[in-house]
Parts: sequence; C-alpha cells; structure tokens
Amino acid sequence: MPNCLVIMAGGIGTRFWPISRSNYPKQFHDVLGVGKTMLQQTAERFEGIVAKENIYVVTSEEFAGIVQEQLPYLSPDQILKEPQRKNTAPCIAYAAYKISKKHPKAKLIVAPADHVILKEEVFKERVNEALAAAIKDPVLVTLGIVPTRPDTGYGYIQYQESDQTAKKVKTFTEKPNLELAEAFMESGDYVWNAGLFVFAISTFKHELTKHLSRLAEQFEEGRAFYYTDQESTFIKKVYAVCKSISMDNGIMEKAKEVKVILADIGWSDLGTWKSLHEINEKDELQNAVDANVMLYETNDCIIKAPKDKLVVIHGLSNYIVAEHGNVLMICPKDQEQQVKQFVEDATKLDVSFS
Repeated sequence: MPNCLVIMAGGIGTRFWPISRSNYPKQFHDVLGVGKTMLQQTAERFEGIVAKENIYVVTSEEFAGIVQEQLPYLSPDQILKEPQRKNTAPCIAYAAYKISKKHPKAKLIVAPADHVILKEEVFKERVNEALAAAIKDPVLVTLGIVPTRPDTGYGYIQYQESDQTAKKVKTFTEKPNLELAEAFMESGDYVWNAGLFVFAISTFKHELTKHLSRLAEQFEEGRAFYYTDQESTFIKKVYAVCKSISMDNGIMEKAKEVKVILADIGWSDLGTWKSLHEINEKDELQNAVDANVMLYETNDCIIKAPKDKLVVIHGLSNYIVAEHGNVLMICPKDQEQQVKQFVEDATKLDVSFS
C-alpha cells in the first residue's frame, strides 16, 4: 500500500510573465533564487514520505522533456503527458487510473508544482496526518492554510470545529469578494484552499464514479493501455472528448466525506509578483532583490533580473522590475493584474515575447 505522489506541472503561469513563458513556465524556473526549480523543490519536499519510483508528474506534452531533464531519476512511465489542458479533475483521474493498475491500494498525494512552502518539516507532519486520516476512513483530505489576511484571490474552506486533527468540511467558496473574505476571517472557521489533496486511490475512484461518472468510465477504459506503448494514443482520444473541470468543482464540493487539516506551513501559491515580494527576504527599504543592482531612493519593489547585467534604479516605489530573455517589464505592484493583458498584447507583436 505505497504512498504515491502526483505533481501537477502543466500550467503556464501567465501572471508571472516575463519569467514564466508559454514554452517554459514558472514551475521550471528557480523563481526563489535558491538553486533549484519549483518542480525540483516540490519533488524533494516529499523525501521520506514517497519513494522516487512512486513520483508521477502530469504535464503538457511540450514540457515532458523539461521534466525529464529536471527530475532525471523519473522513468518515462512516471511522466504523464497531457495532449490538452483540461483542468485538474482529468489530470488527477489520468494519474489515479494509471497508478491503480500497478498499485490498486495506493494512497495518493496530489500537489501543484508551483507552490512555496517555507516550513517544510511542519508540512511533512501535516501530510503524514492527512495520510493517516485517509487510511482510517474513506475520506478525501485536503490541507487548509490558516489565513493571514482577507485575500480575495484564494478559495476558502469552512470547517466544523472539533478536537480532531482532520476536521469535517462544511463548505467550499471560490474567490469571494472583499466583504465576504473579511467575514470569513472574522468567523474563525475558514481556511484557504491550498489545492493539495490526499486520499486512498479507491476512495478517489469511488467519488469520481459518483460525481463525474463519464470521466471515470473514460479513464477506466484505458486500463489495458497504461504502461504500454499504446497509452499515448489512448490518452489523446480521451482528452479530445473528456470534460474540462477542476477537482474542486467536480468532486470536492460535492463529496460528503471531505476533511481538512489546518496547516501553518509558510505557504504561498506564488501566483503573482506581489506574492513573491511578500515571501522573499527584503532589505531595510522593503525591496526584494534577485539581481545585480544599484538602488537609489527606491522602496517596496521586487526586482528580478539576470546577474550578468547591472540594474540601476532611482526613485521607484512599489514597483515590479522583471527581466527575462527578450522582455523587460516595469509595472506598479498594485497594477499587476495588467500582466495578462501585457502577455496578450506582446503575443500580437511577436510570439517569442509570450
């Protein structure tokens, strides 16, 4: 009954442009400047919990070579190539049905490739608690991050207070408005949804059959093809017709037996430049710098640029300065929602800018 890890690494991270590009997104970069990419950090985070031969990465076909390069110990069978992006439910279903052919009694941990976790030992404790809860009962378990502010960019989980480590989930709410987020904070029984799931493979298949029966049927039909040279052809056919839906919308919000473990683990989904500024070390003027810089009268900025270039900045406050490849972006931090528009407009000029 092994523990298996499924890393979801198929996204393109548009909001982290220009570092994150459509052909080389943020999970394959050393975003934190620590000498390891986000994908590598994610895989290493589970050392001692999951053996390397039980790590699977689900990614887009075009990124399979990058995954192999960054995690060279993975066999080709451990890299699951999606022909299209169909959100997280098909992604997890593909991994679960493939793994169940070899390990029908496995326990699965599903984790995004692009999250930051600063308190790694505490994180391991919470994951082991989630695994214990998933063994004890046929439940879907998720980690809930104790909120530090009424953030409108995260989903929220309301839980039923108890003295149990794994608490029963009452409701899921996707990205509330500020007024609602403030009410959630005040109530004290809401946590952020970290998008990390733990369950027995049999429990997941049962819930998928119950709530997304067609999706379950489609991936069950591939049992004869998993771990063979026909797998790719089969998956292309399934992805051409399967539903695009998230794990949260398709299963977690509908399942009756869902539990959450509260986790204070130094978590960030690193979705935006602002979130990177928040978790990075800063100088006395609150500048987060990963570059070779000379700063004058500059504060509250995040600056990331190649080290072989001297960056001189005078008089900026609360800005993003990011250079990668052929793009330099300078943008106020409180206008970072414009980044997606920048990418769209840059693509019209030249596909190499995206």
